[in-house]
Amino acid sequence: MLERLQTAPGAELVLAAVGEEPGVHAVGGAVRDVLLDRVPRELDLVVEGDAIPVARRAAARISGRLTVHERFGTATVRADGYEFDLASARRETYPRPGALPEVALGATIAEDLARRDFTVNALAVRLADGELTAWPGARDDLGARLLRVLHDRSFIDDPTRMLRLVRYAARLGFAPEPHTAALVDPALLATVSGERLGAELRLLLQEPGGLAALGPLGPALLGEGFRVPERLPASPLAALAACCVDVDGLAERLDALGFTARERKLVVAAAEAAGRLRLGGASDAELWRELHRLPPEAAEILAAAGEPAARRWLDVVRHRRLEITGDDIIRAGLSGEAVGAGLEAAMTAMLDGRAPGAEAQLAAALDSRRLP
Repeated sequence: MLERLQTAPGAELVLAAVGEEPGVHAVGGAVRDVLLDRVPRELDLVVEGDAIPVARRAAARISGRLTVHERFGTATVRADGYEFDLASARRETYPRPGALPEVALGATIAEDLARRDFTVNALAVRLADGELTAWPGARDDLGARLLRVLHDRSFIDDPTRMLRLVRYAARLGFAPEPHTAALVDPALLATVSGERLGAELRLLLQEPGGLAALGPLGPALLGEGFRVPERLPASPLAALAACCVDVDGLAERLDALGFTARERKLVVAAAEAAGRLRLGGASDAELWRELHRLPPEAAEILAAAGEPAARRWLDVVRHRRLEITGDDIIRAGLSGEAVGAGLEAAMTAMLDGRAPGAEAQLAAALDSRRLP
């Protein structure tokens, strides 16, 4: 186990800093991934006892920089371009559904595992000797490729775990255990802040197939217009836009989920355009007129839906460039809005095959003065 944990990014630094500390454990996804013969993404570390003095000793060993959060019993060590967190083992209780947990330090590693989301993440390896601590049934669920909550109130306490259920299912190819699947209740999402839901949605967007696995959680997050098409674009925001067939109120929903103004504008514009455009056998010039002012995500949606013209725009047409610039048009006597109109006329002529070179493109630009 310890040898395989060393394949994680920064693991050599972590082991040099805390590998001989008796109470330090790697927990959660890193241990799960090692048991699945995968390379861990990162090492999450939990200390039985007080993590802060351990972190101070760790920083001294590797000449690292230390940031301490006394109130939370956590610390961050940075050195050689890496950083890792050390957290004191803790117990958590939830004062009400969807609330942030109340934390009590001084827990054992077994008690710390009890606050995890799924059994396959309730795993810990002690770095000093490689001893594995696992929640009952965790190894069996790992072998059966099942995602199982630790107790029946899990989604009530923290409804974001339902989104993590979808994310892990997409990433690992695991299935929700039937009783766990029956506990999913989209109405519980209403008890969680939009910011927390948006953070989970962003992580889900990074997982291929994540949106397709949302099921009834999708409309609860993004409105009743949420539909997953047969094929989704690869880029996350384009995939999100492709699922939002009703743009009415979409910007407000994205705002509540913490998306930036630029992201909201992009997703709404792409969803609206993809819903109305039908490119068919459009020429290159027609593609340019329809698409050059739209975000590329709109064309990505159409391409994923099987529109070859949209794929041609993305791969070829949008990358073509004129041999003239606005400066050339100004030197030829145009100014103001006529410069932009001239560039558009030159681009259309080039894409139509009427202006392959600079001289013909400039002529097309100047001819635009005589157009009505």
